[in-house]
Amino acid sequence: MKTMVTVLLLALTAAAAPMGRAQDANADVTDMQALRAAVKADKRAWVAATLALTPAEAKKFWPLYDAYQRDLDQYNRRRILALEGLIARDRPVTDLYAKNLANELIATDEGEVKARRSLSNKLLRALPATKAARYMQLEFKVRSVVDYDIAAGIPLIH
Repeated sequence: MKTMVTVLLLALTAAAAPMGRAQDANADVTDMQALRAAVKADKRAWVAATLALTPAEAKKFWPLYDAYQRDLDQYNRRRILALEGLIARDRPVTDLYAKNLANELIATDEGEVKARRSLSNKLLRALPATKAARYMQLEFKVRSVVDYDIAAGIPLIH
C-alpha cells in the first residue's frame, strides 16, 4: 500500500512541480517516455522550448501558465487526498464511501476542465491560435502521462 501511495505522489509531483533543467527539451512530444522525462526534469523549460515564444508572447503567456499550474496543483492535491484514502483503507469499501470517492474524483475532473477552458480562452486572446492550441496539446499529453501513472498504481475497488 505504501508503494502505491509513493507511486501516486511521485506521478503527481512530476507533473505539478518542475525539478531542474530539461535535458532534452526538444524531445519529440509523441514519445511519451521522453515527455515524462522532460516534464520531470523541468516542465517550464520544456514548454518554453516547445512553444518558442517571442518576448512579447512570453510576457503574456507565463502569468497564464503560472496561474493554471497553481489551479492544477490544487486539483491534484484533492485527487491525491481522495485516492490516498482508498489506498490506505484496510477494510472493504462501503457503497457510501465508493459513492463519495466517485463524486470527489468527478468534481476534481470538472474543476480541471473548467480551469482548462478558462485558460484556453485567455490563451487565444494572448497568443496566436496555433501556439495557444499547441500549448493546450502539451498540457493534454502531460495529463495523459500523469493519469496513466496514477491508474497503474491504484487498485480497483472490491
